[in-house]
Amino acid sequence: MGARIVKASDMKKSSNSVRIGLAVTVILGTIGWLAFTSYGANKSYYVTVPELVKMGDKAYTSNLRVEGFVEPGSIQTEGPHVTFVLNEFESHNASAPKGRKLTVVYKGQEPPPDTFKDDAQALAMGTIGRDGVFHATALQAKCASKYAPAQPGGKPGMTPEKQAKPAAGNSQASVAPAEAAGKETAGAAN
Repeated sequence: MGARIVKASDMKKSSNSVRIGLAVTVILGTIGWLAFTSYGANKSYYVTVPELVKMGDKAYTSNLRVEGFVEPGSIQTEGPHVTFVLNEFESHNASAPKGRKLTVVYKGQEPPPDTFKDDAQALAMGTIGRDGVFHATALQAKCASKYAPAQPGGKPGMTPEKQAKPAAGNSQASVAPAEAAGKETAGAAN
């Protein structure tokens, strides 16, 4: 058998393939490592106030989203920062006085939403401290009045104050300009 002659161009192709393979391996490895390490950091648990109490020590090391009802009279506002109490029950519920409560301190960059009021269902996102205070970085709230049962003769979603006062003057007056605008637009298109 004779010695095999290897051309220099074949060695370059082989060397380039190894380099490309190593580069792809390093890039894919880095992406995999970043995905794995960021997964645990961004995971959060959705819990109610009673479930938070049952979590034990795991609660202190987890990102949490806690749901409850804003205790009437507990909201204290200082600029965009708010301190309030979440109750597991709405205030008109007979169990509300016995419900579990959680003090929440919100220190976000934006003020709380407009729907954040007494008895509103709220969701606070953040962490709980060893002192038992929940430190929220974001808040969400549902408007309590939109979910109230309709009053006799009222429309769903209307608060009693709005139902009691009909609009002054002709109730069709507010519809007429919109209809007129639609006719003008249709006439302009012809």
